[in-house]
Amino acid sequence: MNLEIQIQSLISSFVYGLYLSLIYNIFYKYLYNKNIIINLISNLLFTIINVSSYFFILILINKGTIHIYFLISLISGFLIGNKSTKKIRIKVVDKKK
Repeated sequence: MNLEIQIQSLISSFVYGLYLSLIYNIFYKYLYNKNIIINLISNLLFTIINVSSYFFILILINKGTIHIYFLISLISGFLIGNKSTKKIRIKVVDKKK
């Protein structure tokens, strides 16, 4: 894999981490529901859809090759994005309760 593809993969992993944190905070109410069946189904769907989407993006960019630094980039994007999107959850999603 050449350097250009690696940089594209790193950037897309970071951006997908930001997207994942936004989606996580929007659907927070459903992911941590008190009803065990709704909780299980929503967590399962959330995980399957987002993991499949991430792998599909990697297949488009670099034929699905995964390296540890792509996962580190994904996690750092999620953590950085979670700092700012948590404010959205507090103001919008938690306010509806």
